[in-house]
Amino acid sequence: MEEKEDPWGYISDAELLDINLMPDHCVPHPISTQEDETHLGSSPDRCKKPYTNPPRDFSCLNRSPEKEDGIISPQYRSRRWHLSVTLLCEQTWCEMKMVFGLLRPLIKQNEMKNPAVMAGISIHQKRQREIHDIVPIQTQTREDQEAIKLLNVMNMLSLLEEGQCVREFPVFGVLEGMFFMGVIDELSLSTEGELVLTELKTRKENSLPGKAQAKGHDLQVGVYKLLFDGMISGTVKRNDIIRHLKLQPKRVLGTAVLHHAGAMGIEEGTLGGLVDLVLKTLTSSKVGPIQHLKLEYVHQESGALIDSRPVQYEGEVLRGELREYLGFWRGQRDARGVDVEEAWKCKMCPFQQNCQWGKDISGAATAACGSGGGDSGQAENEVK
Repeated sequence: MEEKEDPWGYISDAELLDINLMPDHCVPHPISTQEDETHLGSSPDRCKKPYTNPPRDFSCLNRSPEKEDGIISPQYRSRRWHLSVTLLCEQTWCEMKMVFGLLRPLIKQNEMKNPAVMAGISIHQKRQREIHDIVPIQTQTREDQEAIKLLNVMNMLSLLEEGQCVREFPVFGVLEGMFFMGVIDELSLSTEGELVLTELKTRKENSLPGKAQAKGHDLQVGVYKLLFDGMISGTVKRNDIIRHLKLQPKRVLGTAVLHHAGAMGIEEGTLGGLVDLVLKTLTSSKVGPIQHLKLEYVHQESGALIDSRPVQYEGEVLRGELREYLGFWRGQRDARGVDVEEAWKCKMCPFQQNCQWGKDISGAATAACGSGGGDSGQAENEVK
């Protein structure tokens, strides 16, 4: 019996808001910072023919001649100048599904409009309005888009220093040589004054997730901690942001963005100047590193809390996992599908008919069950 999982349950509800549900020119502030891939130079080509086994060179995404260690990597083929934390978490579920999602963006977009995903978005939007107002800001360029995120960092950092809770805090930085971006769902101070990260997960089922999804959840909050701690410790450099996001530091920001910055007491007029100010503010802030990681699970239908659990942070183990996942993006290995024990995932995958890996694994799983082998009861015995 396969595990009853929501295949989108590993995605941050904060980052679910990154779906293009709003016009490009309307960016919520101060809480809803959008991480829209179309603004960050990463819109992959669409393949018209069925694609059954993505090769190392990502031939369907061939858009850049850049190489790393002599190999034309998927990172450059797909114009992924950065990775979102959400995309990394998709790898923990199934790399083949992630790759097909890049090659078939319309299928993935349609899947993300299913009722479970939309319910998660609705709950999250309600939560953000509990403590923040949302102000639309007119933007004209990618520099304007990134400036909004930086202004949100400035605003929320000051609120944290005052002891207030903030939601949707943008994080970014270089981990194991790769630039990452993400959105922390909630940051708050404990009674002891220690910084607590709380990640909200909404569940269609009134139960906790199984190990397959919990793996992605734990990775996600651990990466958020690495990014946030790096931001306040000064490991993020100006050139990291400018170079990886392909931005023009001397470009003057749009009128609406400048007006909003001025209302915050910020007089910087260019993207580069704002980057310098934000990085300086981060390193001089009184806010310390994240001390506690927590996952909170909420039932979608009732809105009731299912449970919350702390996450143990092990930095060296986490970095080892990162290096393994990034091996794919660097072209050091091919994409991998699920193991035989997790062949049940294939039954809920929209790319099942095109994925040779899934067909082979499903055949192997059927043969194992027929011969009395395998561990078909594992998923059933998990706490969901």
